[in-house]
This record gives sequence, structure tokens and C-alpha cells, in this order.
Amino acid sequence: MTAAAHQDADAIVVGGGLAGLVATAELVAAGRRVILVDQEADQSLGGQAFWSLGGLFLVDSPEQRRMGIKDSYELAWQDWQGTAGFDRPEDYWPRKWAEAYVGWAAGEKRAWLREQGIGLMPQVGWAERGDGTAEGHGNSVPRFHLTWGVGPAVIRPFVEKLRTAAAEGRLELRFRHRVDALVLADGAVMGVRGSVLEPAADERGRPTSRAAVGAFELAAQAVIVTTGGIGANLDMVRRNWPARLGTPPESMVQGVPDYVDGRMLEIASTQAGAGIVNPDRMWHYVEGLRNWDPIWTDHGIRIIPGPSSLWLDATGRRLPPPNFPGFDTLGTLATIKATGHDHSWFVLTRTIVEKEFALSGSEQNPDIAGQSVRELVRARLAKGAPGPVQAFVDHGADFVTATDVDELVRRMNALTDEPLLDRDQVERTIVARDRQVENTYTKDAQIQAIRNARTYLVDKVTRVVAPHRLLDPDHGPLIAVKLNLLTRKTLGGLHTDLDGRVLASASPEDAASAIPIPGLYAAGEVSGFGGGGMHGYRALEGTFLGGCLFSGRTAGRAVARAVA
Repeated sequence: MTAAAHQDADAIVVGGGLAGLVATAELVAAGRRVILVDQEADQSLGGQAFWSLGGLFLVDSPEQRRMGIKDSYELAWQDWQGTAGFDRPEDYWPRKWAEAYVGWAAGEKRAWLREQGIGLMPQVGWAERGDGTAEGHGNSVPRFHLTWGVGPAVIRPFVEKLRTAAAEGRLELRFRHRVDALVLADGAVMGVRGSVLEPAADERGRPTSRAAVGAFELAAQAVIVTTGGIGANLDMVRRNWPARLGTPPESMVQGVPDYVDGRMLEIASTQAGAGIVNPDRMWHYVEGLRNWDPIWTDHGIRIIPGPSSLWLDATGRRLPPPNFPGFDTLGTLATIKATGHDHSWFVLTRTIVEKEFALSGSEQNPDIAGQSVRELVRARLAKGAPGPVQAFVDHGADFVTATDVDELVRRMNALTDEPLLDRDQVERTIVARDRQVENTYTKDAQIQAIRNARTYLVDKVTRVVAPHRLLDPDHGPLIAVKLNLLTRKTLGGLHTDLDGRVLASASPEDAASAIPIPGLYAAGEVSGFGGGGMHGYRALEGTFLGGCLFSGRTAGRAVARAVA
């Protein structure tokens, strides 16, 4: 790569989230001069990964084997392909990225994590249990490995490397620098220019000022874009909303901080001719809660549910199989949207909420985030629901409790603009479900799924309650939770090859032979976690943080070679 007449660095990384941290760490380790720019302040370094639960997808790990789980690359790749549903010409590079990532998850990934100082919890969770078919969507076995220390522990080793490099003069960290344009010369990206934003002392995650107090321009041999997705830009989410998931929601809660705005997608596309593929592929949850103690705008928290709650649509009808809690996120989203409403309901008992409810987010799991074994044991074995869950039961706008169905339905209807629920219909549905738990065998597919889950020891001990009648007063009171649609991940994005080089826009039929834009690379969610959408239509969970790690590592190493 030809060097510019003046260079401020060998490489510029735009975005201080997880993919940007990893890419920068790789560049610095290779002896390259790097500038990292981010529109947020120093306290937000690490981006939305800080707020994550820290789940990581691994295949045939020691943790799995200790749990008696038989996993393999072949099974995981089968699950990935059945989940992704690759069916477009532009899936050429996404599929190659997916195959490489699954190979990494089944091979080097765990050892590399340990080298970074990232530890794992001993139990393995079973996320996205699927659509009920062997070759379709979902994880055939548990693969969700929780980081000891959740999101903050994932970003910590890379933040420490960058702080050290900055202190030694090998890296410049330029916060409150918002990139507004890419600098090009003869078709190659040679740098960035933008606005210096006024200082912001706001707490991590809170919205910050966009008032500009200056301008900047930086030159380098390569630029890596790692600015994340579109989850906080609800207008952009609606513009890209796929018809297969129904009409765009009128009502959503926001699962990511305000700075996840999608700006660099448009900048790269319009200014450098970057290809954007699969923009209609996205990952949003259906178990969102309005945060009673919000940090960012319209702050939503996701329930990570066990399989036992009764799931009703907005009118009180039970969702059909396989739309059970924790099984098929986007399949359930399509089912809910087909009702003409944007919300649905869980109906459950005190017993279920105490054992089966977990909340996504590092701040909602202080015992694991604090990495205290004593506090973890105390919090998780104590009687009652975990503290953060109980706080939502007590203060959350979406929770109601009652001693009988009359009171429950009355309070549920009070939470919506119009009373959509019929008391008798809800009771009939609950009673019909309750009759199915009297025997160990049943025709009810959800009860079958609960019993199947309890054959996995981790689920039986820590995650899934024994089937019981919802109307059994010994398990009461009754609880209902209004579930909102919650934005989260962008599954499409900048089209990249296996080195993370951004490819020029091309017709879908020419996607496999699209030409790289000299000097421009991308990693993380802005590139659909690799290739412009390595997940295809759906995700297996634990693959978003891992996708940032893998694509950031790949792009960082590729740029280090290119600017040598």
C-alpha cells in the first residue's frame, strides 16, 4: 500500500467498541502507529459490549464436555446453516465468514480467550433452542458460555492494552471526535475528517451532546470502521424493517445506547462507494421490558427466560409451537407482528420468576460482574428472585401480580390503551395448560420441552422449574409481564472479504467478485459481524460478542500486514 505524503498514523480505527478495541490491540501489538477516534467520551470506551451479558458461543469446549454435552464442528455448522438460511447471491462472503467463525469457535477461540485473560463460568447455557427440527433453526445442544465478569470482563483486557499503549506513546486515543467524512484520493481511503464535540462528563451510556467545538482531519494508510449497528436509530430500523417480519413496529424499546446510530454505514456507502448487503436482516427481541431505572433513551432490558412461562398474544391467545420462551426469537417476532399488535404477555407464577427469570445486561447481574464467588453463591441461592429481577417485579411498569385470574386480567388490561384481554378466554387457556401437567407424558409441546430441558442437569438445578399448575396457590401469586419489542443487533452491513476489506458496491449477482476499496476495512456489527452478515437471517446467540472479537482480530491483523 502506498504511503501518503503526510501521515498521522499507519492506521485509524473509527469506533471504540469491542471490535475496535480488538483491532487496535492487534495493530499495536504488531508495532503499528494507530489513532483510535470515537464520538463518545473516555468513560464509554468499550461501547455497548460493556453492557452485555458476556455470552460466548463455543463448540466442543471443556465446559461442555464436563456437562456431558456431545458437540462437534459438524453439528455446530449444521445448526448454523439451518439457522442462517443463506439464500442470496450476496451471501457468498457472509457464508465464508460464518464457516471460518464456526471453525474458530470449535478450535482456537477458547485458548485465545484465556490468553487475553477472559475466564468462563463452569455451566453452559442453552439459548435459542430452535424451531423443533434437526436441520432448522436453533442450537442442538447448549453452547452459551457466560464470561466470568460479564461484559466488563470481555472488554477489560483490551482496554488495558490500549491504555498501556497510549501511555507509552504507541497509540493516540481521540475521544469526542465524530467522523463526518472519509478522505479519498484516487479512489483510495486515506483518512478521515470530522467534528470535535464539546466535552462530556455524562455517565457511561447516557446520551451526550452533539455540539461541535472544532474540526479535525487525520491521514493514514488504512481506516478500519468499527462503529456498530443501527439499534438506537429507530427510524433507520423501521426503514430497513423486513416484510417477512410484518409491518414496522410503532412501539419499540431501545436495547442499545443512543450512539448506536448507523452513521458510518451511510458515510461509507455514499462517499466511498462501499457495498451494504442484507440491510433487512436484523435481530430484535420480543421479551423487552421498559427499564424502571433507565440510562439511555427509551432504555429497554431483555428478559432471558426459562421455558415455562405461558406466552399469550396481545388478545390473550396462546402463541403456537415452537414459540416458547427461549426457542426462536425471530419466529416469535413474526408471529407476534402477525397479530397486528407490538406487544405480548408472559403469564407465570412466583416459582417461575424466582428460578427462570434472568435479565440481560452487565448492570443487571452485579454478582457475576463483581466476580465475587461468595456474592454469587449468596445471591443465587438466596430465597426469592434475584435482586435485579425482584426490583423489576416491584417497580417495573410492565409487571402485574394478582391472587386470581379476575384481578390479573383487570390489571393487564389497565396497562394497555384498550382492554384487549377477555377474562374467560385467559382462564380457559390457563386451565387447559394446567391439565397437561398432571402426567409425566403429555401432548402439550411446551410441557414436553420443559421436561426435555430438565434432562440437562444445569437446567434442572439452576434454570428450569418442575412443571406445575399456574393456578396452584402454593406457587403463587400469579404474575403477568407485558413484553415489548426491543431493538438490538444489525445482522447485515458493510460487505467485506475474509481480510475485512470493504468491498465496493456491486449487483447481487457480482457479489462474489466485488472489488475491495483500497484502504478501507470494517469489523464488528457495522459489517454484519463479518462479510456483511455472517449470521444470515438468524443468530444462535453468544455469537455477537464473538463476532466482534473474531472480525476485529481479523481486520487488525490484515491491516498490520498491509501497512508494513
